[in-house]
Amino acid sequence: MAKQNDSTVNEFVLKGLTDKPELQLPLFLLSLGVYGVTVVGNMGMILLITFNSKLQSPMYYFLSSLSFIDLCYSTVITPKMLVNFVTEKNIISYPECMTQLYFFVFCIISECHMLAVMAYDRYVAICKPLLYNVTMSYHVCSWLVVQVYMMGLIGATAHTGCMLRAVFCKDKIVNHYFCDLFPLLELSCSRTYINEVVLLCFSIFNFLATTLTILGSYVSIIASILRICSTEGRSKAFSTCSSHMLAVTIFYVSAAFVYLQPSNVSSMDQGKVSSVFSTIIVPMLNPLIYSLRNKDVKVALNKMIEKRLSCINEDF
Repeated sequence: MAKQNDSTVNEFVLKGLTDKPELQLPLFLLSLGVYGVTVVGNMGMILLITFNSKLQSPMYYFLSSLSFIDLCYSTVITPKMLVNFVTEKNIISYPECMTQLYFFVFCIISECHMLAVMAYDRYVAICKPLLYNVTMSYHVCSWLVVQVYMMGLIGATAHTGCMLRAVFCKDKIVNHYFCDLFPLLELSCSRTYINEVVLLCFSIFNFLATTLTILGSYVSIIASILRICSTEGRSKAFSTCSSHMLAVTIFYVSAAFVYLQPSNVSSMDQGKVSSVFSTIIVPMLNPLIYSLRNKDVKVALNKMIEKRLSCINEDF
C-alpha cells in the first residue's frame, strides 16, 4: 500500500502520550482499567437491552447502537495504546495506521449522528406522544440506524481515501498516540489542499446537521415541558432526556477541546490530553450515565443481578 501512493514511508512512530519512562506503567494500568470498564459497561448495556423484554422501545434500541459505537470507538484506539506503553518503539505500519484512521473517523462521525437521532427520538416521545409508535416504528428506527452508519462509512472513506493520496517522506514521527487526521497531515510532504477542503466540508456538514437537529429537538422539548402544568409531569418529562443531554454535552465539549485549538506544538500536546478524554473516557462514561440516571435500566440491571445471584445460591 505504501507504493500505491508513492510514499517512501512504510511505517510511522507514534510519539505517544508522554516520553517519561516513569509514567508508562501507571498510564498503562490506568488505561487498562478504563478500557476494561468500557468493554464491560457497553457490552453489558447491549446484552441487557437485547435480552430484556421491557427495554425494547426505540430509545433503548438507539442506546444499544450507541454502546456498540462506543465499544468500537475505544477498541480502535486503546489496545494499540496499551501495547505502546510497554514497548520501546511505538511503531505502527502504514496499512495499520490507515486502518485505524478509517475506523476512528467512522466511529466519531457515527456517534455524532447517533446522538442526533436519539435527540429526535426524545422530541417525538415528548412533543408528539400520540404519534410516537407510528413515527418511530421498527422500520423507521432501523432505517435511521442504517443512515447513521452510512454517514460514518461515507466520511471515513472520503477522509482515508484522501489521506492515501498524501505523500510521506522521511519524517515519520506522529505527534499523537494514534493516527488522527491533523497529525498525519502535518507529516505530509505533498500538497494537502484537497484533504483540507474535504475535512472542512465534512466537518461543517456533520457539525451543522447534528447540532441543528439536537438544538431544534431540545428547543421543542423545553417548550413542551414548560407547557405541562404539574411539577411531577415536568420532572418525568425532563428525566427521560436528562441522560442524553449530559452525554451530548460531554461529547461535544470534549471534541471542542481537541479540535478547536490553534495548530502549534503546545496546543498539540494539550490536544493529546483532551483527546484522551474524548476517545477513552467518554466511551466509558456513556453506559455509566445511562445506567445510573435511567430508572428502567437500573431496574432491569438489578433484576438481572438478583437473578444471577439466586442461580449461584441454588448451585451451592
